Amino acid sequence: MLCCRRGFVICRRLIFNSPCQTQRKSRGYCDQKTMLEYPPVRDKVDKYNGIWLDVGYYSQCNEEIHKQFSIMLKESLARWKSENRNGIWMKVPIQSSHLIPVAAKHGFQFHHAEGDLAVLCRWLPESPSRLPGYATHQVGVAGCVINEKTRELLVVKEKQMPRILKVPGGLSNPGEDLAETAVREVFEETGILSEFKAILTLRQHHNHPNAFGRSDIYFVCRLAPLTFDLSPCEEEILYCEWMRIDSFVDHADTSPFGKRLGHLVKHGLDYGFDRVDMVMDELNFPYKVPVMYYKVFHRPLQSDVTE
Repeated sequence: MLCCRRGFVICRRLIFNSPCQTQRKSRGYCDQKTMLEYPPVRDKVDKYNGIWLDVGYYSQCNEEIHKQFSIMLKESLARWKSENRNGIWMKVPIQSSHLIPVAAKHGFQFHHAEGDLAVLCRWLPESPSRLPGYATHQVGVAGCVINEKTRELLVVKEKQMPRILKVPGGLSNPGEDLAETAVREVFEETGILSEFKAILTLRQHHNHPNAFGRSDIYFVCRLAPLTFDLSPCEEEILYCEWMRIDSFVDHADTSPFGKRLGHLVKHGLDYGFDRVDMVMDELNFPYKVPVMYYKVFHRPLQSDVTE
């Protein structure tokens, strides 16, 4: 067997130059030219003493590949266990999904799948698994666009939920800041350009009916309008309008959360949004090179506080 320094490879020497090559051909397996197209399986050790496997490129499905994959996986798992490794992670592209039943026989389970990639995992120690679950929440963002001069809100009714009067909003995309989501959703749904000012409130909802069993966190951002002419999305929006805040709060189709939001807006308009807003700042994450940054949100601090 030929192994890399940290574990698990199916190498050309093992599979492709076996003394049984002629016998395999006679049984109808892939010929050597076809099998040589497969590169080694790649692996690496992570900072949690776990192993990550990449089984890409094994797109063709045949019995010999499965047999050798199973042998190598069994032997590698035994060695990793003797090395006191923790979690074993296996990235399986969709074209290599035929390897999943083989991995399942060795104790692997699904961790998550998205797009054209599934990730399997196995916890090696005898103790209860400490592997983190996949996403426990989905994140939505609404844009509360306020015309402070007229004390009006931008409100919509969606075609899928015509009985609910609400502010525009939707799910945040991966890598998208909350402020960016709010501005984008408002423009997509109503045609209104706006700018981010602050976060007004957030909602936590467990077992949300549209979150695939995940919990839902929904942020509401305060936005200032840059344009005022409405151009609602024909596919999603039943109608939109600029509505007086008092009318929104008193409307029969406004949800309890919407009514609470309306009261927050009224309080901000009457007494100043500095009593309501959670402002945004950007801090650096000093434990990684190159330096990364993240957003923080909180009530305003005194001007002499810098850290």
